[in-house]
Amino acid sequence: MTPTVAVLGGGIAGLAAAWELSGGGARARPDCPAVVLFEASGALGGKLATSELGGTAVDVGPDGFLGRRPEAVELCREVGLADELVPVGRSGAEVWARGRRRRLPEGLVLGVPTRVVPAARSGILSPRAVVRLATDLVFPRPDTRGPLGDRAIGPLVARKLGPEVVARLVDPLVGGIHAGGVSDASAAAVFPALLEAAQQRASLMRSLARLSRPGPRPDAEPAFWALRCGFGSLVARLAELLGARGVEVRLGEPAESIERAGTRWVVAAGGGARSVDAVVLATPAGATAALLEPHDAEAASLLRNVDYASVAVVTMLVPEDALPEDLFGTGVLVPRATPVPGTVAHEARARRREPCMVTACTYLWAKWPHLERPGVRLLRASVGRMGDARHRSMDDGELVRRVAEELQGLVGLAAEPLETAVTRWDEALPQYRVHHLLRVAAVEAAVQRLGGLAVAGAAYRGVGIPACIGSGRSAAAAVTASLAGSPSTASA
Repeated sequence: MTPTVAVLGGGIAGLAAAWELSGGGARARPDCPAVVLFEASGALGGKLATSELGGTAVDVGPDGFLGRRPEAVELCREVGLADELVPVGRSGAEVWARGRRRRLPEGLVLGVPTRVVPAARSGILSPRAVVRLATDLVFPRPDTRGPLGDRAIGPLVARKLGPEVVARLVDPLVGGIHAGGVSDASAAAVFPALLEAAQQRASLMRSLARLSRPGPRPDAEPAFWALRCGFGSLVARLAELLGARGVEVRLGEPAESIERAGTRWVVAAGGGARSVDAVVLATPAGATAALLEPHDAEAASLLRNVDYASVAVVTMLVPEDALPEDLFGTGVLVPRATPVPGTVAHEARARRREPCMVTACTYLWAKWPHLERPGVRLLRASVGRMGDARHRSMDDGELVRRVAEELQGLVGLAAEPLETAVTRWDEALPQYRVHHLLRVAAVEAAVQRLGGLAVAGAAYRGVGIPACIGSGRSAAAAVTASLAGSPSTASA
């Protein structure tokens, strides 16, 4: 008899799992299991969402993915979207530091400088901080704690290179990945090269530069990719092809429980029950914890301790002449606690030293050439991070006004937006705290012991699109191995 696998969650990890289970890049084989996918909401894709603004398809979740990881490019090729891939149009970016936008210096590795001179010339660091940075080359501080499996990124870099490097460079870049901070972010999970470099006796900058040298991949290969019609087109193509393969998609049916029935599982969802041979749990950590609680309370507890940050994306169409000509690169990062720039409109907030809500502004027309239109410019402002959920108390109109006001000072916006779109992602970005990978390994081991289960998604080993695709496909391989009676490999 053909086994049946349930995939719980229709985000990109769940879709990738269903794709892999139904044959992956090859044609569906007779030995492929039947697949049923349950999604709580009324649409597939999760945070891969595309809206229309000014007649242009614009991503309102992730707007691109890393090129150095192959999973997303491979999936696009497998589903026939290779010709729709668009490389990033510019390199470089700015950061708001010491009262104005300043270009990020060359030689940064996830915000950590590996060269003193470019960092000094950028003007981002004060003279005192530059001297502190330079001492790493002459008198590097040894790691007094010895070899460890993990460290917090912020304190590690602050001890080696100084706190100003953390506040003005590392936190805006690394913290932006998860909309969190680096004071307790896991180096092993987020920045493993930093952990390795920090535990060597030599200069942190020199060690990190050596460990981060590009591999054999061609230098001309783009660092980032997007899809011409947005990532919604990937979701739509996957839905179409999965349907053609016989995958049953159940929208608006959140999984309520999973129960053992002999060697099988019974999935309760949408008021009904389905008996299946295996389950891929591609749901957020909290939902996965609730499903696992009756079967392994310890694994459920570990998952409940994964916090999520809430963010919002404000996309704006503005007149071309409303922006200055000196904007550099793909956008500007705004460090934590940056006061609202003190123009006339901002004086009251500036006096109170109220921090900006905007965490970054992306120049979409510059970053992605296919989004350039004559006479107008597309801007994307991100708001919200761990510890700052002020946007959740504002309606869309209030949020747009506040963001536009801040952009007057940050990027010189000199006119009201022509069109806007607000997209809210509540409890969206998991926080990888120190020893995150140990907790993930414990969850994976517990799930493997239960048999016929695997976990996937952003809560485990990466929040980017390629990582989530790889997570889903690995989970599919794990349950396929368990159905075949083979030892299961890692489940995410």
